[in-house]
Amino acid sequence: MNKFKLILAFSFWALLTAISCNRDDINFESPSELLRFSQDTLFLDTVYNQVRSETYAVKIYNNEDKDVMIPKISLEKGASSLYRINVDGKAGTDFTDIPLRKKDSLYIFVEIAPIANATEAIAEDRIQFQTPAGSQHVTLFSVVQDAEFYIESKTNPNILTSNTTWTNNKAKIIFGNLTVEAGKTLDIQKGTKIYFHKNSGLKIEKNGKLNVNGDLGEEVIFRGDRNDTRYDTIPKNWQGISMDTNSTLNMNYAKVFGGTVGLEMNQTTASIDNSIFHTHQEFGILAINSNVTAKNLVMNNSGEANFGIFKGGTYNIIHSTLANYWNLNSALPGLGLYATNEYTNGTTTEQGALNLNIRNSIIYTDSDNAVLFKPTAGQTFNYTFQNSLLKYGSGATYNVDVGSIKNQDPKFQNYFTQKMNLRLKEDSPAKGKGNVGVAATVPLDIVKVSRTVTPSMGAYQ
Repeated sequence: MNKFKLILAFSFWALLTAISCNRDDINFESPSELLRFSQDTLFLDTVYNQVRSETYAVKIYNNEDKDVMIPKISLEKGASSLYRINVDGKAGTDFTDIPLRKKDSLYIFVEIAPIANATEAIAEDRIQFQTPAGSQHVTLFSVVQDAEFYIESKTNPNILTSNTTWTNNKAKIIFGNLTVEAGKTLDIQKGTKIYFHKNSGLKIEKNGKLNVNGDLGEEVIFRGDRNDTRYDTIPKNWQGISMDTNSTLNMNYAKVFGGTVGLEMNQTTASIDNSIFHTHQEFGILAINSNVTAKNLVMNNSGEANFGIFKGGTYNIIHSTLANYWNLNSALPGLGLYATNEYTNGTTTEQGALNLNIRNSIIYTDSDNAVLFKPTAGQTFNYTFQNSLLKYGSGATYNVDVGSIKNQDPKFQNYFTQKMNLRLKEDSPAKGKGNVGVAATVPLDIVKVSRTVTPSMGAYQ
């Protein structure tokens, strides 16, 4: 037995020695060709003052048929750079004699944790590569925003206890929930950007007020804090905005996207103008027994429905485009509009009367039904469709006026969320088919084009 253990130990050490000898035998030469990179410019997403970015990577390739030693890899700005890199498992700003096997590759990982010196600034640097074959570089580029943080914790309930105004001088970053205390007002000025960490949201308590005062080209942005463009079309990056009983919302020129429910209103009085909601896991807007007027509202890409109405209420949707091309989870219906008299709150089902008016609007999806109504026996369920383009299939029958259009493709210029151009093509059946009297109440479309003559259905003239 002891003899067997001795032989086994000797074999093990012999194997280690052989491996060690093989490694020592590798002969790294100076590169005689230029290196190849996976990209020559690395765009990091927008980052915030003193907040570390995600980790990004650039790949270096050795196309030569020999093992090479790269003499130097470094950041052009050295230790003063806002960036940090990791080369072959080592972090720093300056590296020498980096081995790279023939026909092999090597990752360089990149991060930035900047200090903002202005409201918005550009952070640029280069990763320099020096070899006998020549000098090369990969450009690093990021936008840095100054930011104001609202962080919920056990010791900080994160509540705005007085009337507050936000301006666009700093981005607002919210961790956890930020609550506007009952009866207080939050005013958000044009161009302000509000970013939410995962599972975070904005809550307006009872009798509170939210005023969103954007403008064309200076919209107020509500989104998740992951700024890389791939997150523009991914839902559930944050929770959403919730409005409690008897709260008031005035929203003009806002963009709300990437949440679970973009906007949830419970017995809220709301005016929503010139705003875009897209890419929400459940609803773009969920309204419970509320009083809502929406004009030039654009919606797309919501799992349950763009606009969900529960427990009745009064709703006027005018010159709006509710398109839904949801394709992230086929188990969800992806409706344009859903309305019912009922709402289940915990174990209690509550009911209310509904009055719904859809005028000069488009409600369209690529599934059979864009509109689904579930009226409750014994409850008022009034609705009007005037000069609107609707899609609904077999099993659905709605009363529509003679100016409305059923089941014709509105021919959007580009309905994919990555582009989200829901303007109408010139041969769209919705072009010039709106009611002139209704258009006079909303004389400009969402991009401030006049629609007083031959108005088109939807938010875009």
